[in-house]
Amino acid sequence: MRSPLSACLAVTVAVSALLAGCQEQGVTDVRPVPTPAAEQAVTVPDAVATMPEPVTPQPVTPAPVTPPVTSEPVTPSTALATVALLPVKGRAPKTGYDRDLYGHAWKDVDRNGCDTRNDILRRDLVDQVIKDGTHGCVVAAGTLHDPYSGEPIAFVRGQGTSSAVQIDHVVALSDSWQKGAQQWDTTTREAFANDPLNLLAADGPLNQRKGDGDTATWLPPNTGFRCAYVARQVGVKHAYGLWVTQAEQDAMVRVLSTCPSEPLPVG
Repeated sequence: MRSPLSACLAVTVAVSALLAGCQEQGVTDVRPVPTPAAEQAVTVPDAVATMPEPVTPQPVTPAPVTPPVTSEPVTPSTALATVALLPVKGRAPKTGYDRDLYGHAWKDVDRNGCDTRNDILRRDLVDQVIKDGTHGCVVAAGTLHDPYSGEPIAFVRGQGTSSAVQIDHVVALSDSWQKGAQQWDTTTREAFANDPLNLLAADGPLNQRKGDGDTATWLPPNTGFRCAYVARQVGVKHAYGLWVTQAEQDAMVRVLSTCPSEPLPVG
């Protein structure tokens, strides 16, 4: 009977011999131990891996609103540019013209307690002397630096002296009658006759010489005042919708072309 030690040694020798035999026969097939499914790495598809980050919407700022373009014409700031806006027609007959159709001469249309003539004298004269008891209205004396002649004129109120300084309608009433005012009502004609825009204190004899002349037929002898004078005629005719003749328009352009920046007077 074998002892336990002898049996163990015999088993050890047998196993060693078996392993040696396998090596001699070239057995190298060693199968890997499968990895549990829970421990297998999860492969992420490229499309998922490259998915962009979600975009946060940005607030949209509304575009500014452009106001609609109005169709109303804009009056140029210069007299020369405004000449082109004046209608051009022939002169109508003077038939039916009467000064009274323009209302009472020198009416107090602005209701300041003083008639239009004295309003203009106070505006245009210097070194004025105001008549007592007239609430500062009536000019008794003064000096006019006459725009038409360029000369100073002493004004003294009186029957034989007042006419030395007259109030001229820059656009004569008769001229307006022949170029559109026949169609006006009395209120409009009265406003026109007393509009300070259309009135200048001037040398009496020169005013008489002008008569109802327009730019084509009369200009102030003082050449330095011609641009301002013609510009005022343009401003008045544009404001009241009066027309001009072709000769008148040509004369206006000729004068104002020498001073193209002359502003358009407004009342």
